[in-house]
Amino acid sequence: MKHTFARRSLLKGLGASIALPFLESLHPGSVYAASKPQHFPQRFACLFMPNGAYPSAWTPKETGPDYALSPILQPLSSIRGKVNVLSGLMNKNSISKFDGHYTKTANFLTSMPITRTVDAKVNAGGTSLDQIMAQHIGQDTLFPSLQYGIDRIRSGVDLAVGFTRLYGGTISWADAATPCPREIEPRLAFDRLFRNHIPGKKPLPPDPHKKSVLDLVQADAKQLERKLGIEDQNKLGEYLEAVRSVEKRITAPKNLKDFEANITADVRQELKSMDLRIDEWAEYSQGVDVTEKVRLMIDIMVLAFWSDASRVATFMFGNSVSQRNFSFLEGVHDAHHSVSHHNKDPRMLDQYIKITRWHIEQYTYMLERLDSIKEGDGTLLDSSMVLFGSGLSDGDRHSPYDLPIVLGGSGGHKLHTGQHLQYESKTPLSNLYRTMLNAMDIPVESFADSERSFSELLV
Repeated sequence: MKHTFARRSLLKGLGASIALPFLESLHPGSVYAASKPQHFPQRFACLFMPNGAYPSAWTPKETGPDYALSPILQPLSSIRGKVNVLSGLMNKNSISKFDGHYTKTANFLTSMPITRTVDAKVNAGGTSLDQIMAQHIGQDTLFPSLQYGIDRIRSGVDLAVGFTRLYGGTISWADAATPCPREIEPRLAFDRLFRNHIPGKKPLPPDPHKKSVLDLVQADAKQLERKLGIEDQNKLGEYLEAVRSVEKRITAPKNLKDFEANITADVRQELKSMDLRIDEWAEYSQGVDVTEKVRLMIDIMVLAFWSDASRVATFMFGNSVSQRNFSFLEGVHDAHHSVSHHNKDPRMLDQYIKITRWHIEQYTYMLERLDSIKEGDGTLLDSSMVLFGSGLSDGDRHSPYDLPIVLGGSGGHKLHTGQHLQYESKTPLSNLYRTMLNAMDIPVESFADSERSFSELLV
């Protein structure tokens, strides 16, 4: 360890911020004998898709390891050995006689009932899965969790169902009444994590002796918030959350030091490339094709996991009732929500399937990126659990049954992978969440309406 400390001091003494590459034999907490098992941080990500999926084109016909991928799931072929497709799961507490979407979005990771409201006093029933994980595995990183998306949170009331649209814009909850703010711009998301570590860019370090900005503005912020509309309250909340994250970097020097130690030469080169990609995207992002924006956000999450800036992340492809225009896909002419109400019209079904498959292609992109990064004898994907899903099944019926769910990665070799598991109809989705918490050694006897852990998934 003395050798590691001296080498890092020399690099800093030269005025450079380039850290050592990851060396297993010198890394704190690493193993010194090849005969001992390797341990790396566990990570979790959730990618949420609105508007469901058409079951006949989604669900594989066979079960077990020798199943054939369905038409929608075909993009997973390159990584199928490291994913599980899970069928038969439902979120019982998403059933509502009033609503088809909002109560199937906000509680996707809480599995709890949603309180019907038309204002900002929202309640999703409890703390979401990602935030429970962040409380246990996120405290040693700069950012306990990351929440990303590509759509702005919408305010106001959906008069068709009498629910506030705020429920349609978040799946991550610090507690039942506190949604976690989302970042939707790649430049802001990237700079927030890595601005001070991009080669060739002057860092802007905050003054460590300055009194907390939040302490100084707290009273004024509360007074101002009372005068704002719901949309501006959300913007203010996102701003204060960004400030809070910066201050956390100041007050947790150990976390910052550990993070800097993970900014290897490879990571630094990737940061430089990402910085250029974001600039190019911002300059040429006219039009409706969101593929590059989505992949930028995915790559930022991958970089956060790789550098250990964070170990928990959620991403929303769109808000509830998303009417995103997917005409950038060949053969698609209508909006996402519209084609989800296909009424079995072949023309609408074809578009619905193509849009859902595009989502799986982006999910596959993230899995492949994680699997391309070596970590010990395995890869970053091997240390992760990456969930993909939607809060409803067939969008035409707003069905809460047999949700489209895929889980990639083994969470540090804690889960079996490479199979299609068909569960009995109406099996609680929360059983899977309880299983994932068990795989992280997080002590829970239950989660929401869970009945058991999936012992067949656990190694």
